[in-house]
Amino acid sequence: MAEDFSYQIEKTLGVISEGKGGWNIELNLISWGGRPAKYDIRSWSPDHQKMGKGITFTADEISSLKTLLNTLDFE
Repeated sequence: MAEDFSYQIEKTLGVISEGKGGWNIELNLISWGGRPAKYDIRSWSPDHQKMGKGITFTADEISSLKTLLNTLDFE
């Protein structure tokens, strides 16, 4: 079953953090198995060949997240 699994990163929207082992937590727009793309936060190996556990968001959820992040003061 894993051999039939496919994904394509349509767009990388941002790197949230970088770990000691070089893994990045990225916010990407990903198409899973040819389905319509969804927003996804996930840890990736530097070459994007391996992925860690992640969270997938709908367009409405990511819009709410962007609104929340825009209200925060990081200074």
